[in-house]
Amino acid sequence: MKILYLECNSGISGDMTVAALLDLGASEAVLREGLQSLGVEGYELQVGRVSKSGIAAMDFDVLLQNSPREHDHEHAHAHGHSHEHRNLSSILGIIEKSGISPGAKALSARIFGVVAEAEAAVHGNPVEEVHFHEVGAVDSIVDIVGAAICLDNLGVERVVCTPLREGSGTVACRHGVMPVPAPATMEIARTHNIPLMITDIPGELVTPTGAAIVAAIADSFAPPRDMMIRKVGYGAGKRNYPQTANLLRASLLEAAEGGAPGEVVQLDCNLDDITGEMLAFACEKLLEAGALDVWCTPIFMKKGRPAQLLSVLLLPEQEEEMAGLIFTHTSTLGVRVSGHRRHVMNRRAGTVDTVYGEVAVKECSYSKICKTQVEYESAKKLANASHIPINEIFRSAYSELGK
Repeated sequence: MKILYLECNSGISGDMTVAALLDLGASEAVLREGLQSLGVEGYELQVGRVSKSGIAAMDFDVLLQNSPREHDHEHAHAHGHSHEHRNLSSILGIIEKSGISPGAKALSARIFGVVAEAEAAVHGNPVEEVHFHEVGAVDSIVDIVGAAICLDNLGVERVVCTPLREGSGTVACRHGVMPVPAPATMEIARTHNIPLMITDIPGELVTPTGAAIVAAIADSFAPPRDMMIRKVGYGAGKRNYPQTANLLRASLLEAAEGGAPGEVVQLDCNLDDITGEMLAFACEKLLEAGALDVWCTPIFMKKGRPAQLLSVLLLPEQEEEMAGLIFTHTSTLGVRVSGHRRHVMNRRAGTVDTVYGEVAVKECSYSKICKTQVEYESAKKLANASHIPINEIFRSAYSELGK
């Protein structure tokens, strides 16, 4: 599993996110081509390497024509006072008509939705009445869509983020001087349960765009454990602080899948008042969220009631998220937690050619033990395409592997 780990020790903003993802290996060519397909004018991109607190980092800057770049907490407001504005619907239309990938479109829309909902709540207006000032809209579109394009390009499957370190004091925005965190940032953190760590650093470290990106992509706020670091990137912020390096560090990680024993967590709960359909739906949601395994065991509870024991296996940093899903999708009022250590085989994806076509396999090893297993979904797809029983695909695949 490819995991993105964001360390927001100096906060997070849209431009820092794009810069860090570019430094991590996202394609600048794909980014520029995708942004150009939006048909939005009035800016040019400046991408280059800089030194920040002695660290080589990537810098991403949106140079707005005829206007200095504004802070993104000034971009949205409840009512437009000029004809030069875009509402959420028009921005979503621009994104939908663009040439970016479906995944990048969906993520862009999700991030913009988070910003608009926060602004609507702050100003006490419906979401459809939130408008983005023309200059600010260009800035926001480039940062938000740019981050979505880069995330999609990297093929990230899971995102883990540290708590967001925020500054203190006040910040000037369109509606006057506001306390830090800015109102929209505070609303996003509240609505999406994002942990904030307030520091004595004067000024705004977490912008609404940065908070919205985190709200849309973060799966967990617990530091990862048992991870292999594959690549590291740094995104530069625009300001300098004596107390901290103004950098966003992004790392690509892979879960350790072999060798030394790894830690896993098991969550359990007894359910005697849930339908089979509800239980199946809950299991599906847990697996979709990245649980390592989910299973149900028939049990008898007090007074002889037949019930189901729901068990979920997960990584330690997934505990809070998975417990929340269990509470959301089942009737339980409590979840038991137990820790385990496990040995797992190293795994590598491969393929084998059969008379029916190519089948995906999983090559596994542990010390001197080696085994290869045919992937069920691949065999199922080939069996359906060939109109034959699936066991014939397995037989043919294992016969070829035996050779």
